[in-house]
Amino acid sequence: MTQDLLNIAVFQLDLVWENPEANRAKIDELLQDTKTDIVFLPEMFTTGFSMNVSELAEAMDGETVQWMKKRSSEHQLALCGSLIIQENGDFYNRSVFVEPSGEIHFYNKRHLFTMGNEESHFQKGTERLIVEYKGWRICPLICYDLRFPVWSRNRNEYDLLVYSANWPNARNVVWNTLLKARAIENQCYVVGVNRVGIDGNEIKYSGGSKVLNTKGEHLVKSLSAAEEVLISSLSHQEMADFRSKFPVLNDADDL
Repeated sequence: MTQDLLNIAVFQLDLVWENPEANRAKIDELLQDTKTDIVFLPEMFTTGFSMNVSELAEAMDGETVQWMKKRSSEHQLALCGSLIIQENGDFYNRSVFVEPSGEIHFYNKRHLFTMGNEESHFQKGTERLIVEYKGWRICPLICYDLRFPVWSRNRNEYDLLVYSANWPNARNVVWNTLLKARAIENQCYVVGVNRVGIDGNEIKYSGGSKVLNTKGEHLVKSLSAAEEVLISSLSHQEMADFRSKFPVLNDADDL
């Protein structure tokens, strides 16, 4: 049965560079005051966008995923964000979605950021993930994936599209434009969860986290380049009604 109203929280964080313990502690503090169905976290939320994979990678049964399972159960909410995972000798920028039941879903970033040399350190993903949670179909993608509309295309497979990101301030216009475009063209809710601050490579991030409805309108958006928690409530019925009245997806290309 589908829960009509899905309550979500977006944690826009100033990530501590290559310090998983400090970042988990920061999130722990915010979780104390957050009552919601799902919390969305930025890309590489334990480390920032680091290529120091041999030092920072964790296993799927490692400390951070175990922490996610524990906090998800304690607070009775789902947690979703990406981190550096090592598996079978390879490294992945992996989005992990943990349910309160302990069930885990994951997606490996498909489009690796070549200008940041990400492809030299990580294996790219080959399959998209659709998580069914409380009757909602959720598609978690990661940062640079946003630039590739074919990978994001909705063939009536999902209701909510999520981008966990470390998206630099220098390309804010692209971030804002493409998030709106993805919502409109896919007739879905879109979450963009970005970080703020300056990372270990002296790259500046100004947030711009937001939640958009199926028309590309802002339900909530960050108003500053500071740490912030955004809260929003999504209506499945409202989305279904709009898709029924204006059924763009029926005429979409299959390619």
